[in-house]
Amino acid sequence: MSFLIRTIDHTATGREIVRDREVEGDRLAIGRATTNDVVVADLSVEQHHVVVTPTKRGLLSLEAAGNRDFIFDGHRHKAVTADPARGGALTLGLYTLTFAREADGRTLVTVTQEEREFGDRDAVRGFDLASAMPGKRAAAWIGVLLILGAFLAVPIWSGLARSDKQPGADGSDQVAWDTNWSTGKLSLAHHSLENNCEACHVEPFVSVRDETCLSCHKDIGDHAKRDRLAGARGPMGTGEALLWQVAETFGKEGPEACTTCHTEHEGAGRMEPAAQQFCSNCHDAMDTRLSDTALGNAHDFGTAHPELQAVVFAEVGSDESRRVTLDGKAREASGLRFPHAMHLSETNGVARMAGNLPGYGEALVCSDCHSPTADRNGFLPVEMESACEDCHSLVYDKVGSTFRTLRHGDVAQMRADLIAMDRAPRAPVTRGLRRPGEFKRGGRYFQDFGRPARNYLGIAQALSEDGVCGECHIPTTVAGEASVMPVFQRDHYFLNARFDHEAHEQEDCTSCHAAGTSSKATDLLMPTLATCRECHMGAEAVKAEVPSTCAMCHSYHPPDFRRRKDGPLSPKPGRIAGLPSIARGRE
Repeated sequence: MSFLIRTIDHTATGREIVRDREVEGDRLAIGRATTNDVVVADLSVEQHHVVVTPTKRGLLSLEAAGNRDFIFDGHRHKAVTADPARGGALTLGLYTLTFAREADGRTLVTVTQEEREFGDRDAVRGFDLASAMPGKRAAAWIGVLLILGAFLAVPIWSGLARSDKQPGADGSDQVAWDTNWSTGKLSLAHHSLENNCEACHVEPFVSVRDETCLSCHKDIGDHAKRDRLAGARGPMGTGEALLWQVAETFGKEGPEACTTCHTEHEGAGRMEPAAQQFCSNCHDAMDTRLSDTALGNAHDFGTAHPELQAVVFAEVGSDESRRVTLDGKAREASGLRFPHAMHLSETNGVARMAGNLPGYGEALVCSDCHSPTADRNGFLPVEMESACEDCHSLVYDKVGSTFRTLRHGDVAQMRADLIAMDRAPRAPVTRGLRRPGEFKRGGRYFQDFGRPARNYLGIAQALSEDGVCGECHIPTTVAGEASVMPVFQRDHYFLNARFDHEAHEQEDCTSCHAAGTSSKATDLLMPTLATCRECHMGAEAVKAEVPSTCAMCHSYHPPDFRRRKDGPLSPKPGRIAGLPSIARGRE
C-alpha cells in the first residue's frame, strides 16, 4: 500500500510551505524518533507512539506502539479502526494528522502543527532543556570567555610570570597550555624540540626569523643573494602581493625567508621536498629577468633543460678551473697521459698481466683503480701507490731482502735517491721480481737505473716522454732540470648538481662513461644530457622510466665545496673564484 505524507509548515510571516513525499509499505510508524515514517517533534510524544496498518476492507487500524494512548477524533484510544474515505484526525501533542482517500487509492496523511500559545508553552516547559540552561546569548558569551581564558589568558600569564624567560630545554618552567596553540607535530628533523617551543619562537607573537634558523644551521649554503632571488622570481601578482603585505604587517619576513619554503608542524615525518614548480617559477625564462646570469633556462629535465656542464682544469699544470659543455667532445687538462682503452682491454698485455696478478680478474675493471667518496657521489683521486704500483713498479734497488722504492710524486726526492745509490756493483733488482709480460728484462716497462755513474742519464731517460715516468706524466723542465707536470684530479665535476653513484650500482660504468673507447687522458668521460635521458625523463613525462624532478639532482642549499661568494645565480666568467680547491697536485 502507498501513503502520501503531506507536511504543512508556516514561515514567520505566515506563508504556508507544503512538502509531499510518498511512503511505500504495509504499515506507517508515527512517533518522535527519526526512524519513524512520520516524525512528530514534540516532547509529549513517545519515541514510537502509533502504528497505522491497512486492513483487507480498505480501512486503517491505528494501534498504540507503547503504553500511552492517543487522541483520534476527540477521543482517547489505544486502538481504533478508521475509514480514510470518511476522514479522521489523529492528535499527538501539538500535531494533527488527518487521514483521507485520494482518487488514485492512496491514503493521504496531512501533518499540521498548531501555534503554541503562552499557556501551552508553560505547560510543556518541564520537557524543555531551556528551563535548566542559560539562554543562547549568555551561553555564547560564557563559551567565548572560557576559550579566551584557557587558550589565551593562561598561556600569556604563564609566559610573563616565568622566572627565566630565556629559551631552553628545561621543561619545568615552560609556558602552560601552549600546546593548544600548536598546529601539528614537528618533523623528524626537529622532533627533539617538541617541548621547547622557545627554541624557535623566540619572541611572543612574532614569526620565526631567519637568524633563529641560522643559529643552528650555520654552515648551510645560500642559494643566492636576496636581491638576485627577488629578481629571478619576477613581479608578483596583485593578489599574492596583497597577501604578502598583510603577512609582513604581522611580522612575517618576505618571500625569501626560510619559513616560506620550510613549513613546520605538518606532521611527524620527513619534510616534503619542494615541488618542481618551485624551481621552474624562477628558472623558466630566467634570462628575461636576469640578463647577466650564466645559467641556462630550465623547466623540465625531459623537455627543457640546458646541456650538462662540468668543472675541469683549464690548462696542463694549472689548478685554474673552467666549465665546459658535455657534448661528447669535452676535454680536461689533468696533467696525465693515461689511455683508458688500453687498460680496459680484455685481450692485450695489460689483461694478461692482470690475470697473473693476485687480486685481479681476467682483465682490469673500473673499480680496480677508482674508489668512491664517502657520500657515494664522486670518486677519490687515483693514487699511484694503491692503484698503479701493482703493475707499474717503482722499485729501484735491493738491500739484502729489502726493496727500495722511489717516492712517487716528489721528483727531487727521486733524483736524490738515485744519485745517492751505493756505487758497489749490485745485481739488477728486476731479476728477483720476475714480472711477467712487458715488465720482464727488455720489456716495455723494464727500468734498470744502472750504476751511479749512469744515474744522471737514467734520471733524464725516466723523465723523458718515452721513459717510465713519461708513460703517465707529461715531461717538463723546472729550474733547468727534468721534471713532470703536476697532476690535478677532481672528485666532483658538477658545480650546481650532485650525482648519486650508489643509486646506479645496477648499471655498468661503461653504460654512461665511454672509457672502453677512450685513447687519450684528456677525454672527459662524462655522460651527455642525451645519455641521462635514456632513463631519466622529467616529472611531466607521462611514461617516464625514472621520473626526475629538479630536487633529484639539485640542492637549493649547495654544500660547502660548491659554495660561491655571490651564489650560483651570479655570472662568473673565466676562473671560478670562491670555489675551494678539491684538486690534488704533485710535482
